[in-house]
Amino acid sequence: MTASLHTVPETQVAPLSDAERQRCEVWTRVMGYHRPVASFNLGKQGEFAERLHFREGAAQAPCHTASR
Repeated sequence: MTASLHTVPETQVAPLSDAERQRCEVWTRVMGYHRPVASFNLGKQGEFAERLHFREGAAQAPCHTASR
């Protein structure tokens, strides 16, 4: 059996009321372990909101020059 993605046109999606929605819990890694952001104090939540996301490029082999 092969799984396939099925996209429903936006006109066929029934909107949810706020009462029907489920809150999404966001977790992050802090000091080597994972915690929910909601458990942070106000200062830590502010720091989390200010974080910058970045991607590192692929590592390249270092250039070694023979100096003898």
